[in-house]
Amino acid sequence: MNAKVNFFRLQLSVILIIGMLTVPAFAQVSNNFKPVDDDGILSIKQNPFDVNNFVIGRDFHENKFKDQEKGLKGMAASYFNVSDASDAKKQNIALCEKLGLGVVISAEGKHLTGGDWMKMSDQEIDDYVKAMVKSGGNSKAIIGYHICDEPSSLAFPKLAVAVAAVRKYAPGKMATINLYPNYATLWTLDQVKSQLGTKTYKEYLEQVVKVVNPHMISYDNYMVQFSMDQQVKSRAAAHYTNIMDVREISLKHNIPWWNVVSSNQIRHYTTIPTMANLLLQAYTSLAAGAGGVRWFTYHGLSYDYNPIDKDENKTLTWRYLQEVNRQLSVLGPIVKKLKSTGVYFTDASIDPTLPLLPGQHVQSIDSKQPLMVGEFVSEKGNKYVMIVNLDLEKSARFIVNTKIPDERLFVVSAGEDVPYFSEIAKKKLNGTMRGNTKEQIEMSEQNAYWLPAGQGVLIKCSGK
Repeated sequence: MNAKVNFFRLQLSVILIIGMLTVPAFAQVSNNFKPVDDDGILSIKQNPFDVNNFVIGRDFHENKFKDQEKGLKGMAASYFNVSDASDAKKQNIALCEKLGLGVVISAEGKHLTGGDWMKMSDQEIDDYVKAMVKSGGNSKAIIGYHICDEPSSLAFPKLAVAVAAVRKYAPGKMATINLYPNYATLWTLDQVKSQLGTKTYKEYLEQVVKVVNPHMISYDNYMVQFSMDQQVKSRAAAHYTNIMDVREISLKHNIPWWNVVSSNQIRHYTTIPTMANLLLQAYTSLAAGAGGVRWFTYHGLSYDYNPIDKDENKTLTWRYLQEVNRQLSVLGPIVKKLKSTGVYFTDASIDPTLPLLPGQHVQSIDSKQPLMVGEFVSEKGNKYVMIVNLDLEKSARFIVNTKIPDERLFVVSAGEDVPYFSEIAKKKLNGTMRGNTKEQIEMSEQNAYWLPAGQGVLIKCSGK
């Protein structure tokens, strides 16, 4: 009797031991695992009219809507959070406030050039800004005051006076200045031929920070379309090198930066806006940690293929832009909360000066298409990666290899207006879903992810 009991106990012990060994192993690969959103990125909500928001805006040229109510409602429906720049007489500030559109005031609809500011005395500049602030009124929708577009560095001392005056008369608001791109002309012995007024572009950026002390670094670059959708390699490279230069100065001086990109046919001989090139301009900015994206131009009478045509009707470009802005409205505030720690590329042919993988966390990426990789870290030390398909013609299939072998990766999905996690994981497939050839079956069993042309994706690295 005792022998039978002991034998039963032995069998039970073996079963329990096997169970203890197998349960944790099963739990480790369970598809029910979800990363904890300890950074709170899935519940970020921006407060309207906060100057620290991720900016989705248009060019700061004068409001030219004939039907202003229709125009402003169209901007809000297309996920803009900042309108154009105009004086309080021409801008329906009350409607902007109702729609959640931030307002940038410009005096009497004027847009002074750098040369205009250089002709003014310091007292005249102070008086001008004071009058501009007073003319706008006290609406909570007002987030800033427009100072200048594409100034030479020679104008920086006078712009510094204007920015200081905005800080004095409108504390907490922004003074907006938009800078030249890196393909503007450099300093030469003949100053008339120089747009930047400096010997290098980085010197131009350093000077604006040192002399002007701006609220942000904002610049425009339209080379994605000037390069004929990146077919002219030398021009396409300027889009990426400009991003890298501005990002470097922004991080060095802890100043947010905005990228102003093209949403129209920038010249009659260039390519037109497409979903792919709009996505690429937006996501390459996000991948480098931009604090805002602005589109030139939303409604411009001198350009074709605008989101709003000359008769103020929505075009197909408006439909494309609405979706791109929707994705920016989901992911932009998340990127704004993270710290950009590195930007890398997978294709050296884009430009030899651009850094290639490996990065600090991403070891390599398997893909036939060129990719841009932005690495980020949260305040809690969690790692995020944004990957962008730089091909404007083909979808990109990629496999990410981080420095943690077989790390579990979760897409921050922007399919819904509220983001959610979705794992990049192997799927259990049967029959024809797996494919018929050995190559197809192997591809089906890999942890791969696909991106359409120009599309980007934000990924949370679980550390597991």
